Amino acid sequence: MQIRGAVAFVTGANRGLGRQFAELLVARGAAKVYAAARRPETIEGPDVVPVRIDITDPESVAAAADIAADTTLLINNAGIASFNSLLEAPMEDVSAQMESHFFGTLSVTRAFAPHLIANAPAAVLNVLSVLSWLHPPSAGSYSAAKAALWAQTDTVRDELAPRGVAVTALHVGFMDTDMVASVDAPKSDPATVAAAALDGVEAGLVEVLGDELTRQVKAGLSADRGTVAAR
Repeated sequence: MQIRGAVAFVTGANRGLGRQFAELLVARGAAKVYAAARRPETIEGPDVVPVRIDITDPESVAAAADIAADTTLLINNAGIASFNSLLEAPMEDVSAQMESHFFGTLSVTRAFAPHLIANAPAAVLNVLSVLSWLHPPSAGSYSAAKAALWAQTDTVRDELAPRGVAVTALHVGFMDTDMVASVDAPKSDPATVAAAALDGVEAGLVEVLGDELTRQVKAGLSADRGTVAAR
């Protein structure tokens, strides 16, 4: 689909990658950009429409979908990050990761799907992670939630494709945002990642690999990890 003339809805648009998406959509000629966050008063930019959404609150999600019924591009960007062990983290923390990344994203997609289908051709962009595929113990709950979102994204893609709605997955490592400010690791420019992701949406790509680490990890998925083949 074309970004110019599209009506976009971006979750988590008040900072980081989400804010870059909103700004870039405006710059590329989107007809309207709904910039959504739990606190819409924190959203900056005169050329966007602030909308309140808490992706873990079904009533909030339904209200946002009603407001933005003309959406043709849904960007599921909102989420939380907590990097800790699956065996040692409080269960409520593990649950919160899944509630945000898996159930929250699914809730938004389900609420917007009827509008996207009615407004087709349309598209969904889900923000995933290199940790969808790379699962270090120090990021167990986050990795598990992103891996579940990867499976969700593939399934939803197949469900929506016959109805004129394409689904693209963005996988990327650490970006220079507030969410991982305390992490000491190479970080990508979120503006560059957002641009590549929107290029992928316009090209109808199944997935966009946002940095070199992600490309390396994806290439290594077929590597032998000591498995035993079934007879």
